[in-house]
Amino acid sequence: MSEQLRELTRAEEEIMQVLWDKDRAFVKEVIEVLPVPKPAYNTVSTIIRILEQKGFVAHQAFGKTYQYFPVVSKEEYRKFVAGKLMSGYFDNSVGNMLSFFVKEQQVDLKEADELLKMIEELKNK
Repeated sequence: MSEQLRELTRAEEEIMQVLWDKDRAFVKEVIEVLPVPKPAYNTVSTIIRILEQKGFVAHQAFGKTYQYFPVVSKEEYRKFVAGKLMSGYFDNSVGNMLSFFVKEQQVDLKEADELLKMIEELKNK
């Protein structure tokens, strides 16, 4: 993607998750898979149009209705968010981030060891 990615709001990200999963969807199809309480049609439609303005989504017209599809891949956005997390909270240090997750018990020591082995293998390539 040529233009600079921007962080999504929680609502925008929730809708992008649906579009990434479905690949293409009309507003009513997005609403169908959103959790209860279901947002109003106009709310979802507005958020999708904002996503389109931000360059995350495009559409194909079918008469008066639009089918939307992602322009930014989930992988592209994941890299962007991970980079922002690393730079903003962990001083661009994988070690600092890994240490945080181990201390918070979100990664056990076996997983941490496997991650370190993967990093070592990548360095040796």
